[in-house]
Amino acid sequence: MRTFFYTIKQAFLQFGRNFNMGLASIFAITAMLLILSVFFIAALNVNMAAEAIKGDYDTIEIYLKDDVKKKQAQKLVADLKETDGVADAWYKSKKKAMKEFKERWGDNGYLLDNLDRNPLPNSIVVQIADLEKADAIAAHAEGLKGVEDVKYYKDTVDKLLKITKFIQWSAIILMIFLIIVSIVVVSNTIKLTVFNRADEITIMKYVGATNWFIRGPFLVEGIIIGILSAAISVGLTALIYHKLIEMLGDQLLSILNIPMIPEEFLIYNLAWIFLALGVSIGACGSIISMRKFLNA
Repeated sequence: MRTFFYTIKQAFLQFGRNFNMGLASIFAITAMLLILSVFFIAALNVNMAAEAIKGDYDTIEIYLKDDVKKKQAQKLVADLKETDGVADAWYKSKKKAMKEFKERWGDNGYLLDNLDRNPLPNSIVVQIADLEKADAIAAHAEGLKGVEDVKYYKDTVDKLLKITKFIQWSAIILMIFLIIVSIVVVSNTIKLTVFNRADEITIMKYVGATNWFIRGPFLVEGIIIGILSAAISVGLTALIYHKLIEMLGDQLLSILNIPMIPEEFLIYNLAWIFLALGVSIGACGSIISMRKFLNA
């Protein structure tokens, strides 16, 4: 216990002696975490919006030839339901299709009543479970007997999938880059403290102090810097996100049909993520700075 309290005490003393450099490290890590939080929040909300939008394009409509009877159409439905990547499939008569078309026209729907005949075809609607398999499902449907045409928003779906993957990979690359930069900053800060106490550390090694006994205060100092940085960045992120939601307002979000991650859920999870990152960055920076000095 004496060693534990000694380590904690020395860590705070070292932080106080090198307050300016410690403050610079805190600012650097805080800036990194804030940039990361902006990208993290944007990535989560864009992904959520993309998932919501993809829900509007998760169907393929298969138009049937006029001579296809309902019984034959039901066999096609059964075939499609067995296809890999299909969540569900159902038959839509031309009568029902016209009814839905009139509903989309709203008050002007009555204009369609003057048509001599219903020009819409009977069709099968296929709900896709996995959008990445949409091409294969569409190709399979085109080869079925009695199919006139297959319609689905391929370009839109492809763009959404590309955007989602781009955001995910960009977030990973940015996070790795910022973490490396922060570790280097903390490592250099701790290294200055090590050089200032070089004589003291040398004497401690001569009298038999272990490397971990010497390293302990520096390790705790790095962790303190990481914790303070995480706390500041989480507080600022919470404030910024709260103000952003206030500026947008619930009514605007409802009108635009844009879903956003709930504030409490985001901040709670972000706090744990930033705490883990802050402690890890501080600890790694300390270990790296001491490793060369102690030849460990």
